[in-house]
Amino acid sequence: MTLTNTLQAPRAVVMVRPHAFRPNAETAKDNAYQGTSDAAPSDIAGRARDEHDGAVTALRDAGVTVHVFEDDGSRDTPDSVFPNNWFSTHPGGAVGVYPMYPESRRAERRSDVLDLLKSRYRVETIYDYSGLEPEGLFLEGTGAMVLDHVGRLAFVARSNRADPIVLERFCTHFGYEPIVFDAIGPGGQPIYHTNVLMCVGTDIALIGLSAIPDPVRRDVICRRLEETGREIVDLSADQIANFAGNAIELTGRDGRLLTLSERAADALTSAQINKIEQSTPLLPLSLPTIELAGGSARCMIAGIHLTPREVLK
Repeated sequence: MTLTNTLQAPRAVVMVRPHAFRPNAETAKDNAYQGTSDAAPSDIAGRARDEHDGAVTALRDAGVTVHVFEDDGSRDTPDSVFPNNWFSTHPGGAVGVYPMYPESRRAERRSDVLDLLKSRYRVETIYDYSGLEPEGLFLEGTGAMVLDHVGRLAFVARSNRADPIVLERFCTHFGYEPIVFDAIGPGGQPIYHTNVLMCVGTDIALIGLSAIPDPVRRDVICRRLEETGREIVDLSADQIANFAGNAIELTGRDGRLLTLSERAADALTSAQINKIEQSTPLLPLSLPTIELAGGSARCMIAGIHLTPREVLK
């Protein structure tokens, strides 16, 4: 296992502890992976909070630095547990703040998260695209984009959540090459977020190739991943539906680990697990309630790719 290359696998993350979690009817309009529950709203919110706390404990036990922010429920932010959609961080000190497609998600942006990043890490520039929302232009962070920080590639499935104008601005500011493609999910509709069907790690890439109808684009994506040394783990439609693509590679005290939900890990075959664990062991998290909202482990975790500031003694 390679312990030194952590460019793709951050050592620190931001997570938001939810108090008013629920499957969001507004986002369900184009998110086919959402579920429902007959439980009382307070029970759903409590279970989601417990799952979040369990995930934080598991990550910290593995040696990942986790900065936790409370969503105290004072705002109507049912999806606040998924902060990776409204901001991203990048090597070299850049931060992106993003325009959100559902109006109910725009209140998730919060200045205290950015203040923490600026105080604990070296932040040189913040590119704030949120002002594009009134123009109907959206790009939902590392949900809409799966970023290869090594090859400087931004993989983007076309959807309501990924406008090409904002994507072009992002790629110009941050220095990524866009790799745009169509991806089709249940019922023939576009997959709402790219990180549902793919995850790019240091040595491996999980991707649902069958969801990409254009064979030419499929070949291009595979070639670009393989050029940067990734071994491809092809996911089936059923595995995508079980959030096997919604994973993130992190770095703990013993090296890199692939963080995903227990449901996602259970959906993988033994051959796929063996291939992944040749370079990166799995860290499964129990997230059955949170996954009712159509997102999973990767959506919950906003990686910090910034350089820590020196602590003055």
